[in-house]
Amino acid sequence: MTASAGSGLPKDDAKQGGHIAAGYRSAIEGAAVVDRSDRRYVIVSGRAPARMLAGLFSGSLPPDLGEPSASGRRGRMPYSALLTPKGKIVADLRIARLGNGEEGPFLIELPSAGYKAALERMQQYLPPRFARLEEPGEPIGLLTVIGPRAPELLKAAIMELPDPRLSLAELDEGEEVVLEGAAAVPTRIVRTGDVTPPAWDVIAPLPVVHGVQERLGALDAVIAPFELWETLRIERGRPAFGLELDEDVLPPEAGIEDRAIDYRKGCFTGQEFIVRIRDRGKVNRHLRGALLGDATPPAFGTSLFLPDREAPVGETRSAVRSPRFGQSIVLAYVRREIEPPTHLRLGTREGPEAKLRTIDLNGWVLVEGDAAPIA
Repeated sequence: MTASAGSGLPKDDAKQGGHIAAGYRSAIEGAAVVDRSDRRYVIVSGRAPARMLAGLFSGSLPPDLGEPSASGRRGRMPYSALLTPKGKIVADLRIARLGNGEEGPFLIELPSAGYKAALERMQQYLPPRFARLEEPGEPIGLLTVIGPRAPELLKAAIMELPDPRLSLAELDEGEEVVLEGAAAVPTRIVRTGDVTPPAWDVIAPLPVVHGVQERLGALDAVIAPFELWETLRIERGRPAFGLELDEDVLPPEAGIEDRAIDYRKGCFTGQEFIVRIRDRGKVNRHLRGALLGDATPPAFGTSLFLPDREAPVGETRSAVRSPRFGQSIVLAYVRREIEPPTHLRLGTREGPEAKLRTIDLNGWVLVEGDAAPIA
């Protein structure tokens, strides 16, 4: 899958492509808003949902929400994964608390592409006596507000955030503020690290999300298309389900094990395979980034070659023309023995040059001579 954007920080919105260019500039310098309708939700409640989910998901469950205050309740919405018994990814997800204690219900956020398979897996493994699944009573939406002005505009747009002591900018990735209210699923503001500019997710009943988006637009935040999110995500090097993540991928291949797996917890589905890889084994491929210069962003699944090897050594996933890097870039799976930094070829052994780079928790690892990304 490819997306398109300008080849540098947009200086002329009309020349660079309208909404995406304007949104990109705002995400870097001001505030941009993206409707994240690619997410789905399910509530898990019952006699012991925490204990049941701990044995199913690979990561940590969120701790109890903090005490109510004038600026909301503090909490965490950790990243996790639902795995097959052989450690493959059924879906990645985030987990939020709707109530405290062993019987407190949870809100599970899932990608649309993995929702059906994840729901079937949870229905198969969660005993109804202790944990039951239900759809939220009203539709849930998600907005991501991106950019250095996002905290001030969010506080102005969400009337329930009057406390001047609240600093959304102080939240780390996965930390959240939960607002008290009458809704079964309250409004929550969660710091996300899936893009490089500072960004916060607003998760709330759909009418609330629509109202927040309207007020943000009136406050001069740019309402940007979903393509902006994809551009920023690829520039950050974060994998997405249905593109870099699927049931043929192991968490260590995608580089999400440090975020999605809690090795200190008890048993969870797929643990045996994941621990075996950590302790004694190696995966056959790794998610990498590649700088492509002026080449057209390649289609999903395009092969990558070493010039002296006939068989491909990798294949592309998400690609985009990157304003941040000033060139085309791509996320790709590459065989483990091909160590960055090195040069591959795109499509054929004589194809355009692809400069292979490592991606870690902080994003792309550039080397001397790479074009400096836009800060």
